[in-house]
Amino acid sequence: MMTQAATILMVEDDPEISRLVADFMRREGFEVACVGDGKAMDAMLQRLRPDLVILDLMLPGEDGLSICRRLRADDSVPILMLTAKSDEIDRVVGLEMGADDYLAKPFGPRELLARVRAILRRANGTPAKPLVRRFAFDRFVIDLDSRSVETPEAETAAPQLTSAEFDLLGCFVQRPRRVLTRDQILDWTRGRSAEPFDRTVDMLISRLRRKLDAASPGSNLITTVRNGGYLFTAPVRQVS
Repeated sequence: MMTQAATILMVEDDPEISRLVADFMRREGFEVACVGDGKAMDAMLQRLRPDLVILDLMLPGEDGLSICRRLRADDSVPILMLTAKSDEIDRVVGLEMGADDYLAKPFGPRELLARVRAILRRANGTPAKPLVRRFAFDRFVIDLDSRSVETPEAETAAPQLTSAEFDLLGCFVQRPRRVLTRDQILDWTRGRSAEPFDRTVDMLISRLRRKLDAASPGSNLITTVRNGGYLFTAPVRQVS
């Protein structure tokens, strides 16, 4: 997909936000360049042709609205405005200046990723595919919309999962047979609420593993990869 090779230019004066977003988007396969103001952006644009600009509204010197207006006058590059302001009037002004979408801080990385991918699809004329939210694996079917886990086999009881365990399982079934680090799992399940050195994911994986093994003995659906992370071993297929 085009989005997997897309280049993002992030204009954000908060280095911590820039680092977190850049690290997450790079793990998702994007190329990311970060600058802190409009002058640095202009210099970067002399040598980089981004597929999308993530633009903060509140910047030192020239503000995001002015930069958005300039970009839109000279270029058709898609723009996602990022700001601490969430009032409707601010969203409207940003969109009227030519932004393609608007995301208020604080935000979750998964929402940012979804918005970036949607903007890039629209920019390239790629129709969005229906989003399948039901997945079958081993003896189970998980529905991400109804937040349920079913077992079509009558003799198998469905595991009773907490909300956090369900989110963890949803993370795994959408990325099967792929080694996920603890940081990636924290990003996809907890986003900005995750704390440094958070060990919650290890406890959740242990609990989820026990419940899945109890419902499907010997399945060994989640394995630990030494110095790597965790791997969901079962083949997964989307179901209607």
